[in-house]
Amino acid sequence: MKILVISLAGIGDTLLATPLIHELRANFPDATIDALVLWGGSRDLLANNPHLNGVHQKNLIQSGRTEAVRFLWSLRRSGYDVSINTHPQSRIHYRIAARVIGAPLRLSHEYECFGWLDRRLVNKTLPQDYTRPTIENNLDFLPLLGGRKKLPSHEMEIFLAADEEKWAGEFLVHHKLEGRKILGIHAGSGGTKNLPLKRWPIRNHAGLVRRLNRERPDVRVLLFGGPEEGKEHQIILAQSNRDLTMEARTQNLRQTAALMRRCTAFLSVDTALMHLAAAVKTRGQIVIEAPTLNATNVPVGNDYTLVKNPVIAGRNLDYYRYDGGDIKGTRDELLSCMASITIEAVLETVKRQVEPDFRRF
Repeated sequence: MKILVISLAGIGDTLLATPLIHELRANFPDATIDALVLWGGSRDLLANNPHLNGVHQKNLIQSGRTEAVRFLWSLRRSGYDVSINTHPQSRIHYRIAARVIGAPLRLSHEYECFGWLDRRLVNKTLPQDYTRPTIENNLDFLPLLGGRKKLPSHEMEIFLAADEEKWAGEFLVHHKLEGRKILGIHAGSGGTKNLPLKRWPIRNHAGLVRRLNRERPDVRVLLFGGPEEGKEHQIILAQSNRDLTMEARTQNLRQTAALMRRCTAFLSVDTALMHLAAAVKTRGQIVIEAPTLNATNVPVGNDYTLVKNPVIAGRNLDYYRYDGGDIKGTRDELLSCMASITIEAVLETVKRQVEPDFRRF
């Protein structure tokens, strides 16, 4: 049997698909199991995964329609028996990709935006459940394949190599961070649709770091993110103590993961790096509540502290659902929503997380 796991949405969603990949291998040890991903970061996170035979990566958004169809048609010639569109992939484009690849059995969840055409593109579906983690929504596919849960637990998996762990250790030594208390911060978020509007304001991040530098000079701040966060990092660095604050410049998400493991605490909204922090069991994980956070995508397998958003007040699904659309609300409304979380609230949470049970890595 040849199985293709399709994870064309966010990088974090690919991490959330790894427990399903592991269960597929446990249930079908002789199957060929491949993954199809959109982002280079998703490919990086699946590298060295022993439960996969291969990973196909193509940015179908940037490649253009003709090149995208040509690529998907090449996968059709691979002769997959089953394709699984993992949760949450609500946009119809993901199901079009599955139809072009053409596995006889094409699995998907049903979303609010589902119509008659969606049901022609895939041929076996499940209802999604907003009350359960995405990992559990994905594992619901197993019975459709004649499988069942065989593993005692289900957590996100990333398989770091020895040289990546070594690099992170050398980074700490080189920057005199070994044995220090380290707060990792990711000030960014996904850039598609209107997802940048779920970010905590950059002026708040800068204010947080200024106060932390002043009130807790024993804590070093590492700013995580790629080139797309470069402008935000420069704003923060320009207002901070440069002896206490720096960028965590990594070559890929695997080095990022290795370095995040060594942080004392880590702060973000719900992003791919939030899930990565959970996957590597980063201590002191802190999540700033954005409209997109709900029971499906909280950090799984890691203790975390939520800084609640007083505007959202439990109405997360009123703001954002897996219907292929944007976060609900005007730009000004969403900016005001995220600005309602005060620097003081986040700072007090950070102070608590960097204090208890501190141990050198």
